[in-house]
Amino acid sequence: MGGTVTVKIDLVADLGESFGAWTMGDDNALLDVLTSANVACGFHAGDPRTMDATVRGCVARGIGIGAHPSFPDLAGFGRRAMDLTADEVRTDVLYQLGALHAFATSHSTTLSHIAPHGRLGNLVATRADYARAVVDAVEAFDPRLIVLAQDGELADHARERGVRVAIVAIVDRAYRSDGTLVPRSEPGSVIHDQDTLVARTVQMVTEGVVEAVDGTRIPIEADTVLLHGDGADAVRNARAIREALLHAGVVIAPVTEVLAGKEEKESASCPA
Repeated sequence: MGGTVTVKIDLVADLGESFGAWTMGDDNALLDVLTSANVACGFHAGDPRTMDATVRGCVARGIGIGAHPSFPDLAGFGRRAMDLTADEVRTDVLYQLGALHAFATSHSTTLSHIAPHGRLGNLVATRADYARAVVDAVEAFDPRLIVLAQDGELADHARERGVRVAIVAIVDRAYRSDGTLVPRSEPGSVIHDQDTLVARTVQMVTEGVVEAVDGTRIPIEADTVLLHGDGADAVRNARAIREALLHAGVVIAPVTEVLAGKEEKESASCPA
């Protein structure tokens, strides 16, 4: 008889999104809840001082640090569509990786992952040329980086080329029945109610399903749960989600540990 299967999940949020005198979110409070952080690299938010402070805070708490590259869209917070070529995407992503890497090096640490932001993050799930461009940048920078992605083109291309992938469950965004996110321009695309967020997260992690906007239950693979850090209730919601997951018997761990455990199980299940 088999024993109880332990479910492990990473908790990640988008941090370092302040800019100059303008502050976005309570990063210090969120860092006490998380196991990983996606750090803005200056194209949609963030600046050198913010990046430096965010990396310092992550190192102090043992939080995994990942790059959060975006379209070059400060005015639109990286959420607007832009007509970039695939090579522009590749070089923009590589540039942002290099910028964050400099601050990681200055604090005697390394990057663990990459998670494309906003409109870029949505498009790499459906556009093969953009997905290839991001993987090209990762391979040129450090092929050991873990790619955080939704199911789709980016995850597929990364796996095909031997780059490790962690699938992201986005708990505060509504899903369509095909597994894609409901665009932010549509009503009901963002979920704010804490009870709904908590129940939804536990269901995603422990049952591997999520209810789409049309009521259908769709399968979702989750290695990491994204907690957006820019809402008024972000910290309160993140704490409630963490507490509920722990109560459900879920082990919360950095994405590197989550994937290592998953790969060990897969290796053990393969015949010699």
